Amino acid sequence: MNKNYDLNKGALNPEQLKEACAKIKHVALDMDGTIYLGSTLFPFTVPFLNQLKEAGIGYTFLTNNPTRNRMEYFKKLKDMGVPVKPENIYTSSLATIDYLKVFRPEVKTLFLLGTPGMMQEFTEAGYELLPDDPHEVPDALIVAFDTTLEYKRLCHAAWLAQNGVFYIATNPDRVCPTDKPTVLVDCGSICACIEYATGVKPSIVIGKPNPDMLTCIAATHGLKPEEIAMCGDRIYTDVATAQNAGGLGVLVLSGETTLEVALAADRLPDIIVPSIAEFGEMLK
Repeated sequence: MNKNYDLNKGALNPEQLKEACAKIKHVALDMDGTIYLGSTLFPFTVPFLNQLKEAGIGYTFLTNNPTRNRMEYFKKLKDMGVPVKPENIYTSSLATIDYLKVFRPEVKTLFLLGTPGMMQEFTEAGYELLPDDPHEVPDALIVAFDTTLEYKRLCHAAWLAQNGVFYIATNPDRVCPTDKPTVLVDCGSICACIEYATGVKPSIVIGKPNPDMLTCIAATHGLKPEEIAMCGDRIYTDVATAQNAGGLGVLVLSGETTLEVALAADRLPDIIVPSIAEFGEMLK
């Protein structure tokens, strides 16, 4: 890696960049497309995390992908050789549970389009998951990135949305990054299917770019918004989350977004770098 790297084509000039990086005490990291791609860990990930640790900078893995629960992500990262503790992981499903506990305490029953791992997370949080039975109407409908999606359950979710059940989407992502020759249809696209069929959009979308995921981390660690950087490969989720929360938005080009797309965005990321390795050099 070129230690003289100074490409940043983001919104910050060199003086602003130096000032912003000097304030950082915690880095929130997207996962797929940022620290790994599919099942492949980027070679710069562990050195970057070790560098943060040596500098006294904390980190949290912040993902919109709820297909795994916290302990499944913990195992995946550990198996990849990533230094991580369970409390370092915050997913859109955990953020959805936090939202329900704080803002919708009356919700007790759910119909959920999600993986078994995600369902386990909700049942462990005390929620009852109802079947796709029109005689059992839940307090809320939760739609997520569901790699186990069944047509019958999708139709039932659409029926619930059409009939006015409070409707939450865990994240707005259209596709999930992958190193495989396929397109992984994500939560945003599933919600688009429901909207096309019924005309109904989610009442709220919990995951990035909702700033609550980042402000929750700031509150947990007693930090000001400007003391947190959010690194990710998407402008409309990762960078937007940081900018919505008052943090530092770092776009890495190791996943979905190309430099051309980034430079044409309505609002430039604060920093644009090829990967977290170059952002690490900036933090130095």
